[in-house]
Amino acid sequence: MTRINFAENGKTSFEKLIGHNTQILEKWIELEESFWKKTSLDKDLLEQIRRAMAFENGCEYCMVKGGRPNFDQTKIKTATVTAFVELFCKDHQSISNVHFEMLKEFFSEKEISELCTFIAFISASQKLGKIFNLTENYQLNAVVQLKDLNL
Repeated sequence: MTRINFAENGKTSFEKLIGHNTQILEKWIELEESFWKKTSLDKDLLEQIRRAMAFENGCEYCMVKGGRPNFDQTKIKTATVTAFVELFCKDHQSISNVHFEMLKEFFSEKEISELCTFIAFISASQKLGKIFNLTENYQLNAVVQLKDLNL
């Protein structure tokens, strides 16, 4: 059971939890669509980031949506982003200039800006899902069950 009741507004369970205020819901959806449809970043990379963050943030709803990330960790660009994402989730205050210098080896400043705002947005979404107790049972698009993820 979620910690607050679903609103009438929204299509997904997550949207119904934030749908108590339609203006916030509309802007949230608009921002999410911008990240997925109007970004200069690779969509698959964004999806893998979202998946990795789901496990770091403990969001069951997000974990079962796509399962574990499935990118090639031998690729230095992907490994760099993954390490940055994990650090952001665990201790964002320890992110330093050195971390940004590593990102600059692979991304333009525009891409870094998009990457960091995407990471912050996804983290906020997943943390909301976690605190509202949005469990795997509410994920209509699940590709895996939590029991199969060996947590």
